[in-house]
Amino acid sequence: MSLAAELPDYLPARMLNEYVYCPRLFFYEWVEGLFAHNRETVEGALRHSKIDGRADELVPPEELAAEERVHSRSVTLSSESHRLIATIDLVEADGGTATPVDYKRGAPRKDNRTGAIDAWDADRAQVAVQALVLRDNGYTCDEAVLYYVKTKQRVRVAIDEPLIAQTLAALADARAVAASGQVPPPLVDSPKCPRCSLVGICLPDETLFVQEAAVGDAVPAGESAEEPGSEASSRAQPRRLIAARDDLRPLYLNTQGLHVGKSGNVLKVKEKDTVLQEVRIGETCQVSLFGNIQLTTQAVQTLCENEVPVCFFSQGGWFYGITHGLGVRNIALRREQFRLADDPGFCLGVARSLVAGKIRNQRTMLQRNHVEPPAAKIAQLKCLCDDADRAESLEQLLGLEGNAARIYFELFPGMIKAGDDDTAPDAGRAEFPFDFTHRNRRPPRDPVNALLSLAYSVLAKDLTIVCHAVGFDPFLGFYHQPRFGRAPLPLDLMEPFRPLIADSAVLSAINTRMVTGRDFIRVGQSVALRPDGRKAFFRAYEQRMDTLVTHPLFGYRLNYRRMLEIQTRLLARVLSGEIGSYPVFVTR
Repeated sequence: MSLAAELPDYLPARMLNEYVYCPRLFFYEWVEGLFAHNRETVEGALRHSKIDGRADELVPPEELAAEERVHSRSVTLSSESHRLIATIDLVEADGGTATPVDYKRGAPRKDNRTGAIDAWDADRAQVAVQALVLRDNGYTCDEAVLYYVKTKQRVRVAIDEPLIAQTLAALADARAVAASGQVPPPLVDSPKCPRCSLVGICLPDETLFVQEAAVGDAVPAGESAEEPGSEASSRAQPRRLIAARDDLRPLYLNTQGLHVGKSGNVLKVKEKDTVLQEVRIGETCQVSLFGNIQLTTQAVQTLCENEVPVCFFSQGGWFYGITHGLGVRNIALRREQFRLADDPGFCLGVARSLVAGKIRNQRTMLQRNHVEPPAAKIAQLKCLCDDADRAESLEQLLGLEGNAARIYFELFPGMIKAGDDDTAPDAGRAEFPFDFTHRNRRPPRDPVNALLSLAYSVLAKDLTIVCHAVGFDPFLGFYHQPRFGRAPLPLDLMEPFRPLIADSAVLSAINTRMVTGRDFIRVGQSVALRPDGRKAFFRAYEQRMDTLVTHPLFGYRLNYRRMLEIQTRLLARVLSGEIGSYPVFVTR
């Protein structure tokens, strides 16, 4: 089935505006159904909501008297001949002649030499579509008006044959791009990009940077672009177009028996009849529920409507699943994912990068945090990393990863620096020592392994959310193979981040005494965190996620939560063929 058959029949006038402005933006919004707000889009939406709230019906031209004047707001009309649809902010009709008026929040184009003002090309195309629609509905339309709110200026646009020809040509090109299913290339160093709300999805400069430089040459293995000796530091770095941090914050609820409802766009967290906390949904990026916590249907619907995922865990931290909105509505990326997952060569290439990156980051963690890492073990990890880059099968990679993990966790106790706890003893709680000998799980049998298992579960949750947001199917990976009840793709993506995020959060929680030995409880052979200990760990984990780190390729600083999204979108660029290989995240 072609993409052309899947797209709606009528192209909105606003989409043609987007195409003329940037074909790549048009593709993401129209074909892939992606949208994100920034300050400018929010301001525009607020202004148009006032107009849309006063929608009128436009009187047909045959019913208008010769001298009758009509002003109709927020009029929606379609054109059968051109397969177009437009919502016009204001139609000024005088008899059978109609003039569309479109409101724009910005300023008109100005000639710096003459001072003359004119409409922008994208805006001209949009009002030309509105004129075509009005003509198909029986009106005479020879002129349109663009009202630029910032300067309070009306700019008249003549609907002449050259403009109609340009608009119809752009319309044909836009439909051809949509039918091709191939995302257009990003704009090169364009001043449009910093103001675009989809710049964090598009990654224009980053995509071009990776295309133009072979990843292996741009950043040598184990080096960061912030190092002055690397070749990447001498290249022109991408512009910093993405905010280092997201203003949204996750909500963790782990007190058993809580009840979560909503009032308007505010979540109300209650214990019995007492409101413990109120959280604005617009300030929340995800909600994580641990154990027996009730969430009303109304709250679930509002969270889904706002694309805020709800994550469900067992009381002990086992990640069960996610409830979320529709998310990405196009399946082009998932088609490529399923096709390439059956390509052994592609899977091996991605898996090599992931495993080699994980081993490099494990080695870095030991060099940074171990009291005195044995030189022989560090050298072994370096050799295993080199072997991973040359591995000839997934089975060989699994063996190399296992050997590296054995060495890493042998040395893990050397990174634990928790001293004697000088706080007052609690007679009602046993004191568990942070003695770590080896990795164990299902169930974890000591406090350190309990923390590690929880950290990996929460990190897998975060990457599952990112996979859904980008448009991947989390249940099909390239390194980890499909297994019932497990999402392999987040496990793939989290490999290089296990030591940098999860292990680091565990070490920080222990070494700074955010979590102490009295925050654990033994049930049978397993050791688990008490609710207050789990709350303290979530604080340590979120502090780590909010830590700024320099991207090894692009040179700008982002927090780890942003970094997870960028790395996942870079993998999507590999699948779409825009870049040749996956640039795994490594730090020095």
